[in-house]
Amino acid sequence: MLCAPDGQWQQDHQSMTMWGTFLKPMHPEGYRFVTVFALVTIGLFLLWQPLGWLGVSLTVWCYYFFRDPRRAVPQAEGLVVSPADGVVSLIEAAVPPRELGMDPVPLTRVSVFMSVFNCHVNRAPVAGRVLSVAYRPGRFFNASLDKASEHNERNGLCLEVADGRQLAVVQIAGLVARRILCWTTTGQSLRTGERFGLIRFGSRLDVYLPPRVAPLVAVGQTMVAGETVIADLGRVGPARPARAD
Repeated sequence: MLCAPDGQWQQDHQSMTMWGTFLKPMHPEGYRFVTVFALVTIGLFLLWQPLGWLGVSLTVWCYYFFRDPRRAVPQAEGLVVSPADGVVSLIEAAVPPRELGMDPVPLTRVSVFMSVFNCHVNRAPVAGRVLSVAYRPGRFFNASLDKASEHNERNGLCLEVADGRQLAVVQIAGLVARRILCWTTTGQSLRTGERFGLIRFGSRLDVYLPPRVAPLVAVGQTMVAGETVIADLGRVGPARPARAD
């Protein structure tokens, strides 16, 4: 058995790490879109080369939009992770969508806004059983606005965790988004960080925390779906302070 020198192994490992930084797995939902973008790009090259290079840029963007990278999901019991990549745009008290059948009392809502450059695969914020899945058509305001939670097209899940408490996660279409996908059904059990849906082209995810559970994130903080901890169901105390730096 031949072994590569240590220096060669390190070089190969670095090369693999570099490739992995740029090349990510793509969700199957994106195959047909990337194919269409690529075919249009070929046509643009035939018309005028500068337009072709513009098409290449848009094709690469489309591929990155539908990327579905692996994530290191925290396994400690009771941790609530971000359901989406993006930025925390709002933290406030709000009543969960009535179609989910939850008690009509205000809960802490953490909103994560996804731009068209974020990964748009959505992940379960916590392990639990899906009590309800409810879709409601609506409008397409900018997803970063507060009124988007009430008026925009949305799809919500109510999850019951091991101790019986309930938590909601809501997919909200945005100004550009025109399609919410959810492949999760009522009665299904989800693991923390498990993929449950996707929204096409810019949107937002709202998480409604159980009563007396304070968020551990702040407005403006960058979120990584399936990795960033936004709350701890076993923690009692005020919201974690933060500063802009």
